[in-house]
Amino acid sequence: MCAVALPNSPVFSPSMFCNPSVSCSSSSPRIRGPPSVTTPQSPSPPSTFSPPSPLSLRIQRHVSGVNDGVCGSVLKRKRPARLDIPFEGLSGFGLKMTQRRDEKVDDVQVEKDGYSVYCKRGRRGYAMEDRYSAFVGLNGDHKQALFGVFDGHGGPKAAEFAAKNLDKNIRAEVCSSKREEEGIDRAIRNGYLTTDTEFLKENHGGGTCCVTALIQKGDLVVSNVGDCRAVLSRGGVAEALTSDHQPSRKDERERIEAQGGYVDCYHGVWRIQGSLAVSRGIGDRHFKRWIIAEPETKALRIKPDCEFLILASDGLWDKVSNQEAVDLVRPFVVGVEKPELSSACKKLAELSLRRGSMDDISVMIVQLGHFLL
Repeated sequence: MCAVALPNSPVFSPSMFCNPSVSCSSSSPRIRGPPSVTTPQSPSPPSTFSPPSPLSLRIQRHVSGVNDGVCGSVLKRKRPARLDIPFEGLSGFGLKMTQRRDEKVDDVQVEKDGYSVYCKRGRRGYAMEDRYSAFVGLNGDHKQALFGVFDGHGGPKAAEFAAKNLDKNIRAEVCSSKREEEGIDRAIRNGYLTTDTEFLKENHGGGTCCVTALIQKGDLVVSNVGDCRAVLSRGGVAEALTSDHQPSRKDERERIEAQGGYVDCYHGVWRIQGSLAVSRGIGDRHFKRWIIAEPETKALRIKPDCEFLILASDGLWDKVSNQEAVDLVRPFVVGVEKPELSSACKKLAELSLRRGSMDDISVMIVQLGHFLL
């Protein structure tokens, strides 16, 4: 008998459909969906006779005298043209392209004066949900910059939106006439909350964790929501500048429970309402009562012993410690004639992969000496 092959088109891709007998898992390790419910199968009704189709009659007439030629003569058809479905370029990746829905960006690597970034798609096979932003030359001053890493969950929409708009909103607040009265912390907080409010109006699902670093007039100001992290190398010693926002944190758990939510541990992971594994972020409209977008901020003066800053998603930090990251990067950046920030970013991602990371990994390294006054 001859097998009939379906056209190799995205329309027939099995990934576009969900088998009702198999539970569909979320694309993000931070989100756990409800358990699937299996219903007993009803007995199949007795089969009834149906007349053979014209195609099967033609095949049967040729089976006795023709072998492989039957498939070629009877079933050979012209394959339809492949469907190319365009979609928006990926914000934060610096890419202007048209892609098919069945194609995925595996990695992105960018290196500029003073910083480098590397994003690697996770092994789960879904589209990359991480994004980044980099803006050097605030107010025309090359010693001022704003960097960000965004780790989306429940889809890439929130990370894309934050990568496009958070730096703009922060810069608007920093340049506001009220900044002198309220301070830089308040300006950054307003930028985060404005971005969250704007994204919720878009009526998209999902959310994103963020970490940003503002360099202005010799000061480094780091802010975060969620579990993206900023680590400073001060004379070779790792110094965490952010604290992960997770439900396991005592103050975060108490805040959530005070708002009527609950926190539990499932397979070693603490989650809110049995679902989200982070307690702060931009987006997450269905959990907005407990997931807040208010960042924690830390500021310090950039001194000569402040060597470099690592901004990264939890795809790195779940497998690599702060000091390990600094120890790996330092030979590429400190005491060399030509720093290799790009190689250092990639080495960090590769280390996390070797240790079993399945998540998207985004790493940004900022050479602080480049911005030292």
